[in-house]
Amino acid sequence: MSNTPPKRLIARLDVKGKNLIKGVHLEGLRIIGDPKKHACKYYEDGADEILYLDIVASLYGRSNLLEIVQRTAQDIFIPLTVGGGIRNLDDVSNLLKAGADKVAINTAAVKDPSLIKAISNKYGSQCMVLSIEAKRKSNNSEWEVYTDCGRESTDLDVEQWACQGVELGAGELLVTSIDQEGTRKGFDNELIHRISSLVEVPVIASGGFGENSHLQDIVQAGADAVAFADALHFAKYTLSDLRKIASEYSIPVRTES
Repeated sequence: MSNTPPKRLIARLDVKGKNLIKGVHLEGLRIIGDPKKHACKYYEDGADEILYLDIVASLYGRSNLLEIVQRTAQDIFIPLTVGGGIRNLDDVSNLLKAGADKVAINTAAVKDPSLIKAISNKYGSQCMVLSIEAKRKSNNSEWEVYTDCGRESTDLDVEQWACQGVELGAGELLVTSIDQEGTRKGFDNELIHRISSLVEVPVIASGGFGENSHLQDIVQAGADAVAFADALHFAKYTLSDLRKIASEYSIPVRTES
């Protein structure tokens, strides 16, 4: 195998209150079950990372993730990234103490970009994941940054914001296509290609996986990691299935132990 770093297969769990939920275009949320139970299952099945996002925390100005993270971190031993409702360094500190390895920040970073630098300086860039919710503009050739789980437009250009975030210290970008999220129609490959061509940090693609070829398409577009939600939650695919698909397309992934 080549020296290409393995692509990470990430289980994404969107949380509302105490429930794991799933929607389409970040709307129409449906309750799936207990977040910890699903996180542990995905860990046992071979996920490279777990991504927890409290998708209503910014809207309500609070997060319920601390307890969920504490419960989950006791039983999984892979990187745990947590986002939603993080507003300051104290919030970051509390989540890291609870067992998170990285924090993903969207709304608060848009409101105060200096928070990216502050987190990176205090905890290291590897801890600071800039979460970007992207939606195509009417011209269909540019994307706008949205916050508050896709509810609020910002007038920020996604490509410019991605570059600014990395300059400020983001060590990774989580890019969710609002247009494709939950549709099972494939990722926004052009979006990921454009961003990955501009930055030197890893890019996680999220939103749209539905069939085998989508994994090849998004990796070819430049994704360093791929987040899966719908496909896992509704048992259409397992992590083992995804690793086999990666192997069939000669995509380097971590070998299951």
